[in-house]
Amino acid sequence: MNIRQYFDPIPEFITTQKYSSNSFFNFIHFHGETFPDLKGLQIAIIGLVENRGIPKGESIERSASEVRDKLFHLKKGHGLYKIADLGDLKMGQTREESIQIMAVVGEYLIKKQILPVFIGGTHDLDMGQYLSYQNLEKLVSMVTVDAKVDMEEEGMPSDNHSQEIILHQPNFLFNYSHIGYQSFLVDKDLTGVMEKLYFDHIRLGHLRSNFKEIEPIIRNSDLLSFDVCAIQSSDAPGAADAQPFGISGEEACQICKFAGMNEKLSSFGVFGYQPYYDDNRNKTASVIATMVWYFIEGFYDRKDTLSFKGNDYVKYTVSLDLKPSTLVFYKSKRSEKWWMEIPHQDQDKFDRNTIIPCSYQDYQLAQSGEIPERWINAQLKLL
Repeated sequence: MNIRQYFDPIPEFITTQKYSSNSFFNFIHFHGETFPDLKGLQIAIIGLVENRGIPKGESIERSASEVRDKLFHLKKGHGLYKIADLGDLKMGQTREESIQIMAVVGEYLIKKQILPVFIGGTHDLDMGQYLSYQNLEKLVSMVTVDAKVDMEEEGMPSDNHSQEIILHQPNFLFNYSHIGYQSFLVDKDLTGVMEKLYFDHIRLGHLRSNFKEIEPIIRNSDLLSFDVCAIQSSDAPGAADAQPFGISGEEACQICKFAGMNEKLSSFGVFGYQPYYDDNRNKTASVIATMVWYFIEGFYDRKDTLSFKGNDYVKYTVSLDLKPSTLVFYKSKRSEKWWMEIPHQDQDKFDRNTIIPCSYQDYQLAQSGEIPERWINAQLKLL
């Protein structure tokens, strides 16, 4: 398949600027006069211009280019970059067609082991990101970072796209996790629904009090979708629903680095940026560019093989005075990260979820004689 047909080149005002010799721009391929060769690529940056998922999205079409304008001037990080910016994904005749185009391109890249990084567009486009996995014949886990929980019964697609993902048939969603929501913006019935489905949900206050505990949740994901409105407006004013409270810009970058370091994560998106609401120096574009930079840093810092039978992991067995009588943990010698084993009956269906990420605190809890909540929720999902 020739995916070039789905893309417009990067605007000329971006590619003709003067960049320093060690800038990010000078170490990537980009879609200008010619389309990048995909052979050997590891990461593909994709701009989104679709804006029909929200009532007022007039400046969305500029969002990806404004982020590029900041990203390309940053200094190259570590690692041998095999990155291309494929340009902006063309809009379909309808929003739904745009989502299908996004899914086709995403699936094509993921099958070639090229990780798509989506920038710009409205947050409801994560439906296209999710549909990229529909034909891959595996269950996937998704993490959304958002100040709200977009599962409203009525409203625009941006208000209910998460519900659309969860209810989509055929169902290939194993787990959905929501990070950084703010209680005063979310109907308590929605958090109740997530609890009944054993989905992880971390409100802003909980995230702030124990930030490192979100890392295993992110490490268990196949795709991560980040809405800019989750970041406090003082750091990122460029969103129609920017909030005075939220994740800091630094915390957003750390979340993105966690995502980049996740060996199983195969797509990433930052949505919801609207230059119209940004300040006169495009502060939000700078924050998003730095988030993407840290995601790429994390990607080139991946260490673990996820082959738990090898010599890269230490196995720990904890005995309990209750059922189950033992819990099994693994610690990576390379990264010092932790995983735990979840027993189940249907091995054909859930083999890839047998061993899930956890934290050192989960191991300590088991040593004290308690079963970690993460273990209980995972077991319930596998029933």
